[in-house]
Amino acid sequence: MKVSREVKTGILAIGAILLFVFGYSFLKGTNLFQDSRVFFVKYKNVEGLATSAPVTINGLNVGKVNDIRFADGNGGLVVKFTVDNAFVFSKTSKVRIYSDGLIGGKSLGIFLEYDPENIAKSGDTLSGAIDGGMLDAVTKALGPLEDRLTSTLISVDSMLLSVNDILDKDTRLHLKQAIQNLNGTMSSLNGVSGKLNTLLANNAGKMDRTFTNLDEMSLNFSKFSDSLAQIQTGKLVADLQGVIGRFDAIVTGLDNGEGSVGKLLKDEKLYENLEGASKELEKLLEDVRLNPKRYVHVSVFGKKQKEYAAPNDSIQ
Repeated sequence: MKVSREVKTGILAIGAILLFVFGYSFLKGTNLFQDSRVFFVKYKNVEGLATSAPVTINGLNVGKVNDIRFADGNGGLVVKFTVDNAFVFSKTSKVRIYSDGLIGGKSLGIFLEYDPENIAKSGDTLSGAIDGGMLDAVTKALGPLEDRLTSTLISVDSMLLSVNDILDKDTRLHLKQAIQNLNGTMSSLNGVSGKLNTLLANNAGKMDRTFTNLDEMSLNFSKFSDSLAQIQTGKLVADLQGVIGRFDAIVTGLDNGEGSVGKLLKDEKLYENLEGASKELEKLLEDVRLNPKRYVHVSVFGKKQKEYAAPNDSIQ
């Protein structure tokens, strides 16, 4: 059967229309050949979510965003999206807007909650939420750091103001003078160091001899210590103990009244006799001093000796 040109033109036009409709639907995120369900979710702000953005479950792409429009005159937004029929979830699941990456776009993520008695059906409106992106997390993390940095800068500024108050004109002048004096001191130290180097260079021989003498002295002291170590200290201690023992025996004998010295120390009669003899001797010497004629008779011409008369001041 011969097909007329008009029929061919009609078939071609119908195919072009179907291709246009299919392409337009695909670009809007609707696949005409795929059985899917339509859901809605409300937001106050979609955070830059665009049509045809992916819809994911646990990171797997399961649908697309079909449409975003205003819900009412208060600025609320309604997002329409499709999900493949293969994924079943409850109506209490959360639909969150999240960022794909640091510089990526926004996507919808379904965070599943399994409730067999409340399965989501096509046309249901789900609960929505917005997750903060990486930049939001970084901004939140840097918030306390910014506050601390601001506080630190304020403290540094206060400290600099205090330093400026301290370092007035007179203080700066004094600091300059102190630095000049320090430079003079360093110059003096350099001069002293040079003189010390010269002194050491001129007396290097004497210092070498001094250290040599010190070495010899140390060697002699080492020999002397060796000689001391060779002394029989045990015999020396034994002899010393013997001497101490004999001395202790002598002291014990004296205390017991043994020997002449012991009797002299212990005999009270001998002490009393010695004390009496001492007194008699003292009287005799006093009488001789006062009455020498009583004991010495000198007669040159044969005169008769006068009778002795006791003086009034003689010892009784």
